[in-house]
Amino acid sequence: MDKLVIIPTYNEKENIENIIRKVCSLEGNFHILIVDDGSPDGTAAIVKSLQTEFSDRLHIAERSGKQGLGTAYIFGFKWALGKGYQYIFEMDADFSHNPDDLIRLYDACKNGADVSVGSRYTSGGKIKNWPFDRIFISFGASVYVRMITWMPVKDCTAGFVCYKREVLEKLPLDKVQFIGYAFQIEMKYRAWKLGFKIKEVPITFVDRKEGVSKMSKGIVKEAIFGVWKMRSFSN
Repeated sequence: MDKLVIIPTYNEKENIENIIRKVCSLEGNFHILIVDDGSPDGTAAIVKSLQTEFSDRLHIAERSGKQGLGTAYIFGFKWALGKGYQYIFEMDADFSHNPDDLIRLYDACKNGADVSVGSRYTSGGKIKNWPFDRIFISFGASVYVRMITWMPVKDCTAGFVCYKREVLEKLPLDKVQFIGYAFQIEMKYRAWKLGFKIKEVPITFVDRKEGVSKMSKGIVKEAIFGVWKMRSFSN
């Protein structure tokens, strides 16, 4: 029991059973924690119906209302540390992240990295089914972040990540300030500033086929302006 995949959900009934079955089919005994923010579409009920089948590996935490991606992961990180997991993963529920790549992220951390990032923009990384303007904005955001922070990570906003336990134990989780995509930048930035080794693993990111994207203008704005604030963080 050393690997936990944290999957935040809000209205993912079209994807949740398939993603759970896929992760549980992988070699390596990956466990799953679903952090559901009160999905009105019945996502949590589907997860609970699968717990009998995956009783020792599938867990769910239900929260009231949408509280943000960052708070879901912080909750999951603390839960994982309390249960003794050694490798803790972030992953989306919509198959934009290929569950097979969990093994590659794990291998990267097992073989020297402290944090491994499923990267669209490192050599070998790709994006499928995104319009050009969205790719331009996303890639431009990563360039923007690197220019301001000097952080040597090409895919700063990536949400497919593996952390070694030691990283999350040392990061000041209660001080993490952002809840949207800036959360992903902040976590990497804080880890890097503490001297942890970050390795990017090339992945093919595929836009969701089912369900609705949670991207909003507010999330983008938080990321743009939040980067400047991060430079003042003392960890």
